[in-house]
Amino acid sequence: MNHALLIAFVVAVALISVVPGPDMMFVLAHAVSGGRRTGFVAAAGMSTGLTVHTVAAAFGLGALIRTAPLVLEGIRIAGALFLVYLAVMTWRASRGKGGSVRTPNKPRSLPRVYVMAVLTNLANPKVILFYLAFMPQFLTTGAHSWPVTAQFLVLGAIFIAIGIVVDSTVATLAGTFSERVLSRQAFRRWLERASATIFGALAVRLVLDATQ
Repeated sequence: MNHALLIAFVVAVALISVVPGPDMMFVLAHAVSGGRRTGFVAAAGMSTGLTVHTVAAAFGLGALIRTAPLVLEGIRIAGALFLVYLAVMTWRASRGKGGSVRTPNKPRSLPRVYVMAVLTNLANPKVILFYLAFMPQFLTTGAHSWPVTAQFLVLGAIFIAIGIVVDSTVATLAGTFSERVLSRQAFRRWLERASATIFGALAVRLVLDATQ
């Protein structure tokens, strides 16, 4: 691989990763409403989704999506619906049974958070477009170049590593803050409703992207 291109890729990905996007907002929402541990699990789920995207792109599955635009639109719609579901469920959780606030010591289902994070990432069409449009710019060809598949896997691994560092930092900061106030039921309800609003806003964003 070209070392200059590799360094440029690392810098570009670092800048992209620190800009708030759907993945970061998802991690933030869960860290705020569930604490650091929940935020870390959400970050791990996002990284798992990126791993699937990386493998798919490396072995040419992205070409299928490029030649079938309706597939991308279907993914966009599925992602928006899934985020609406998360918004509704999180809002209902803030009320608890019979409208009461959920008890502070009731743990969140971490496996469920992980699965939701994976699905949210897989259903984000912008991640697919990133792999199709951005990463090929850093691939090299020629007699002494690595196979394209290997290059995709390396670039994807770098992207995932930087992303997990950024998301984990967000989870730590937001989770630490929330854990100090989660014992206050009224504030906990406010945090969970704020998380539900974030999920809803992400769903609206996906829909608006489809109209542009």
